[in-house]
Amino acid sequence: MSTSADAPPEDADDEPSDQALPSMPATAWAVLGTLSFGEGLSGYDIKTWADWSLNYFYWSPSFSQVYSELKRLEKHGFVESAAGETGTRNRRVYTITPGGIAALRRWARESAVDRPVLKHSTMLHLWLGHLSDPARLKEMVREHIAQMTELRDGAAARAESARREPSWAYTQIVMAWSRRHYQSEIDLAEELLEQIDAAGARFDSVAKQEGTGLPIPLQPGYWKNRA
Repeated sequence: MSTSADAPPEDADDEPSDQALPSMPATAWAVLGTLSFGEGLSGYDIKTWADWSLNYFYWSPSFSQVYSELKRLEKHGFVESAAGETGTRNRRVYTITPGGIAALRRWARESAVDRPVLKHSTMLHLWLGHLSDPARLKEMVREHIAQMTELRDGAAARAESARREPSWAYTQIVMAWSRRHYQSEIDLAEELLEQIDAAGARFDSVAKQEGTGLPIPLQPGYWKNRA
């Protein structure tokens, strides 16, 4: 059952509100978050869970990151581990502690909403389109569309799967958002396919330097004083 922000559960006081949260990377909080759904998990389980969900809207940590963060979390007393059996192998199983729940609850409610970091490889290639050619750029955009289509379909499948588990109600809407996000990427990329030839023709009209073929700007330094 979800809890109103105005009426936090009693265990929210496990960690004093005036005590600063430890300085940890988002990776640590994400790993801790996988343990907040009521199940004990091995490091392998956490990686699998991250690939299943986090990968579609944030990123998926490597195995080494998972185990490194688990050690950090255990040092802070946010998780505890014990020998256990998961699947067909014996692995250490990690569970979140009351202190870990309190810290994660605070982090989820109080941490700043950071600006998303966009590192778009396809756009970087297009930005350098003057060193390529329209045909090759279109190939790259089509490859991007294929990747986004795979991610869109994966997110859609996970959104549907999450409907089976009421405790994943928020996971379900995030997965549904992810599906829409990747569909938007596809739509934008398809628009680019229609724009590349015109951009190529416009660039072809620019005077070029002899030898290098680099463009000769009409107004060198124009960008310096422009927002």
